[in-house]
Amino acid sequence: MNTQNTENLVLPFRIQIASSEVNDLRQRLRGTRFPTPLPADDWSTGVPGTTLRKLVDRWAEHDWSATEARLNALPQILTTIDEQPIHAVHVRSEHPGAIPLLLMHGWPGSFLEFEHLIGPLTDPAAHGGDPADAFDVVIVSHPGFGFSTPLAAGPWNVERHAAVYLELMSRLGYERFAVQGGDHGASIAPEIARMAPERVIGVHVNGGIGFFDGQMDEQTAAALTPLEQDRIARIGQFMESEFGYIAIQSTRPGVIGAMASDSPLAQLTWILDKLQAWTHPAEAAATDVLGEQFVLDNASLYWFTATAGSSASVVYAQEGGWGEQKQNSGVPTAVIAFAHDVGLRFVDEPDNTIVRWTDIENRGGHFAALEEPEALLHDIREFLRPLRG
Repeated sequence: MNTQNTENLVLPFRIQIASSEVNDLRQRLRGTRFPTPLPADDWSTGVPGTTLRKLVDRWAEHDWSATEARLNALPQILTTIDEQPIHAVHVRSEHPGAIPLLLMHGWPGSFLEFEHLIGPLTDPAAHGGDPADAFDVVIVSHPGFGFSTPLAAGPWNVERHAAVYLELMSRLGYERFAVQGGDHGASIAPEIARMAPERVIGVHVNGGIGFFDGQMDEQTAAALTPLEQDRIARIGQFMESEFGYIAIQSTRPGVIGAMASDSPLAQLTWILDKLQAWTHPAEAAATDVLGEQFVLDNASLYWFTATAGSSASVVYAQEGGWGEQKQNSGVPTAVIAFAHDVGLRFVDEPDNTIVRWTDIENRGGHFAALEEPEALLHDIREFLRPLRG
């Protein structure tokens, strides 16, 4: 990997989706061929037909030009690292003493998840916070997601992600920085610390880091709290009834890419199913929990960049097993787990130096930055405050 001073290769980026592509999307949506509803037309079999029809109608009226203008008000960059185009939002704080914070999303999300956190993170004083908690913010789009395309040849394991992001932060002028992530980002964040522990101030994740493989000794089993017992039970339910999307994306990401790149209905349905399943509370519509603006902006981003297949490939069709023990970096690490999450401290502790673990049992789902932004902000600030020096 090239580690020379390559600031000239970090280029400003603006989103420019042609009006012809926007019009094509609207025409496709207005001409959607909906399936005949199944006898059980509810969330138990997929996205209900009535829900789909209503949301497709609203997507056809979605004002992408306004979204594009809003996003282009954010400073964005594009650079190529290890033959891979990397897109990021990069916002420097005006407060002295601000520390760099790399934010990493998951699937089926995008850099859009963190948009509303930029102001409170970079200018806490303007949002009722302490100026001493200010951050320079770097929100990366993972390879194969959004504008970090086309996808370079693999494998795209977490080690390669970590190496790329270390180089990205070097190119942006940051020697030391903190990292935060959820879902796929939570897998990469501790790997960055393992690769360069001297550069990472702290690792913060939401949801948990590792995946419980069902193995534990009698002493651990006897000491499980009711919360941990519930999370283990829900992991079992997930493996029995929700694992199908992983099986498909890990073995046939190209099939998903082909379908979703030609049918906006396929693209919307594929990700909406998971947005609904992973938000909290379960009975609330994902469009209400996350905001319809985000749901349609996010679906549009996947559609215009045709990244259903590449994003699936990067996250799911890579080598490396869940539950594989790794070396502890020694970097201070914090976890916040919300009501829908299944993070288990006894799983994450051996591989990570956990100094802060926060369980929030009655609210919040998988998309913490959108569902519980205040709680996430508070936890990040409290964790990193003593590490800033």
